[in-house]
Amino acid sequence: MFIAGHERQDGAAQPQVLESRTRDRVLQAISESGPITAASLADQLGLTAAAVRRHLDNLVELGLISSREAVTGHRGRGRPARAYVMAEAGHQALESDYDHLATDALRFLADAAGEGAVTRFAQQRVAELEARYAAELAEAGEDRQARTAALVQALTRDGFAASARPVGAAAGSAGPLTGIQLCQGHCPVQHVAREFPQFCDAETDAFSRLLGVHVQRLATLAHGDHVCTTFVPTPTVPPRGDVAPGPSAMSTTTPTAETTKGSTR
Repeated sequence: MFIAGHERQDGAAQPQVLESRTRDRVLQAISESGPITAASLADQLGLTAAAVRRHLDNLVELGLISSREAVTGHRGRGRPARAYVMAEAGHQALESDYDHLATDALRFLADAAGEGAVTRFAQQRVAELEARYAAELAEAGEDRQARTAALVQALTRDGFAASARPVGAAAGSAGPLTGIQLCQGHCPVQHVAREFPQFCDAETDAFSRLLGVHVQRLATLAHGDHVCTTFVPTPTVPPRGDVAPGPSAMSTTTPTAETTKGSTR
């Protein structure tokens, strides 16, 4: 038996439920793929541009996301596109009971067996990924840029929303390439890594071994940054016509604060 009043209320509530679910999808997509533009979100989620912008405005107003000028290869006429990233409140909104349970379990492990036990656990967890990635990077050969690209593909496939871009020399110049900036827009252990940085350290060490060079972690989601950013030094790229340097010639200059400002998405 249906009660007319309840039927009307359910019908009125249905659009609100769908609206909330769509907003959650937008927030999750930004968490996994940010920084990302409204147009890319619309394509990814199968929504209209107008619907995406409505949800973006709402999420910005709630303080769950923030926007910045999108980094593009060229800039056309009109206002520059905006790219959206998670704010700290947005990350917290996506936390689940499992995140809190994992943190509690690691606290118990640290109290019962010491911080060294947490470190060994973090290293073992990362070692499983490293072993799987090593085979894929081996197919890329010894070129560090190719290996980094292969690592980006592997990380993205596993949900880390990874990307990479050269930093140092101006685009198109004949000068040396300082290195590659490897970014991860999503991290499945971000919440526990806030309290247990051993997970970030283990991952950074694994990147060094996989890429065959000491890498430097510049920013992390666990510390409140918009993305995890790792600097990968690359060999010097000689001007055309010059003799390529030997294998030992390596640029180890890291980006300055001005170089990385705003580039960590």
